[in-house]
Amino acid sequence: MKRTTGIKSTADRARPAHRRGGARALFAVLVLLAITSVSVAAAHDGPGRLGATGPLGVTAVTSKTPQSARVGALFGADKAGDLAGNHFCTASVVHSPHRSLLVTAAHCLGGDSDLVFVPGYRDGRAPYGVWTVKRRFLPDDWSAHQDEDSDMAFAVLAPRGGKGVEDVVGANRFVTGASTGAAAVTVTGYPNSREVPISCTNRPQAHSGTQQRIDCPKFTGGTSGSPWVNGGQEVVGVIGGHEAGGSTADTSYSVVLGATAAELYKDASVDP
Repeated sequence: MKRTTGIKSTADRARPAHRRGGARALFAVLVLLAITSVSVAAAHDGPGRLGATGPLGVTAVTSKTPQSARVGALFGADKAGDLAGNHFCTASVVHSPHRSLLVTAAHCLGGDSDLVFVPGYRDGRAPYGVWTVKRRFLPDDWSAHQDEDSDMAFAVLAPRGGKGVEDVVGANRFVTGASTGAAAVTVTGYPNSREVPISCTNRPQAHSGTQQRIDCPKFTGGTSGSPWVNGGQEVVGVIGGHEAGGSTADTSYSVVLGATAAELYKDASVDP
């Protein structure tokens, strides 16, 4: 799971300005306002954002929106009646014909323990119910030797009251083959130390041919599986992969979603 050792400081320090006359001071203020406006506008990358506000690379508590309800926390099934403080990973709902599909990191679905998913989880409450994981789909390379380039997976949820989870909270689209950094994405997840989700918007960068990275602070343990959602409400990454998602809180990783992810999605989407 995403680890938190070696955390770096990202605190900014204010620097005094040297003023030479009222006209220059006014010009400097106007330039600063223009830069700030561009930064904030860049963060608003379309309707797929999940509630983060402010400039790129800033993490904040996720707003309650229809989109943020699609992201939730994973728990052991034995904690279904005692949710507070017991979540261990993040997952999100993606569209499928059976309307019951989650995407997360493969290392979140390892083992034989029964699991449940709570969309929109906050403060020990399950506003949209507790959903049982019925079936898991992991890449062969992950199952065989935990290849970090295969660290993403799907889970199918059992229906509740004749409905799939997508019928209740909606879903983002799962997309493969997207160009890394083509657009800013919003990452939303549940740190183990918090009972509310956090979000951060930034532009991903290539780490290697098979891994991508994003610089967002405060994404500690528990945020593995957090979706990277672009302005088109498309999931183009999930926290996982290199260093199980990252060895510091400030930089997170995802596998590049390519042919293996597309084939796995196809298999998971037709689950009866």
